[in-house]
Amino acid sequence: MAYILGYIFADGSLENSPYIRGKYLRITSTDESSIINLKSILSSKHKIIKTLPDNNHKPDYLLRIGSHKIFNDLKKYGLHPHKSLTMMFPNPPKKYLGDFIRGYFDGDGCIHLERIKGGSIKCVRVIFTSGSIKFLSRLAEILTSRILLTVRKIYKGTRSYQLRYNTRDSEKLFVLMYKNTDGIFMERKFNIFCEYLKSKPNKNIGKSIKNILRYHNGLVAKG
Repeated sequence: MAYILGYIFADGSLENSPYIRGKYLRITSTDESSIINLKSILSSKHKIIKTLPDNNHKPDYLLRIGSHKIFNDLKKYGLHPHKSLTMMFPNPPKKYLGDFIRGYFDGDGCIHLERIKGGSIKCVRVIFTSGSIKFLSRLAEILTSRILLTVRKIYKGTRSYQLRYNTRDSEKLFVLMYKNTDGIFMERKFNIFCEYLKSKPNKNIGKSIKNILRYHNGLVAKG
C-alpha cells in the first residue's frame, strides 16, 4: 500500500464535509488507467467522474471515496484538507521507500528525454513536483542519504516547486522505484525510462537495471 500512499500524496486530497458528516478521499488524474487501477486496488465501487476543462487540456478523472476510516488513517500519515502547500514527507519504512516514491512519481513526477540533433537521446531527467517545499526538501535529504543521490536545490516555479535529477541519479531512482518487480506502476513512464536505457551501450547498463528490464514482459535488456 506504500505505492497507493505515495500516489495519494501526489494526486489525492481529503475533503471534510461536516454539514453532512461526510469525510472523503479524492484522487484526481488526467491518466484514466491510473485511476481505474487505484479503484481496483482499493476495492472501491465508487463511480469515476470525468470532467472536461473549458480549454484544450486533457479531461480529469476523479475517484471520490466516502470513508471516515480512510480519512482518519490518512490524517495519521500527515495528509489533511488543503494539503498542497503544507504537507510533510511521511517517512515510510526503508523497505517501502521505493514503492512510496514510485507512487508519488506516477502522480506528480515526470521523466524527460533530452535529444540531440537527429533524435538520438542525450540524457534523461527526472522531476518531482509539489506545492510544499518542505515535502521536496525532506525527499531530497532522504534520497541523498539512502541511495547517495547528488544534493540538489529546490526550484521555485509559478505555482509549485520542483526537485530535479539528471542522468546518473535518474538511473539510481529507476532501480529504487522499480526493483520491486511485483509492484504496480504507470506503464507510460516506465517505458520512457526503458527507451533511454535501451539507447545506452550494453556495457554501461548496470546489473540491477538489466534484471529489472528482463523481468517485465516484453522488456528485454540488451545482452
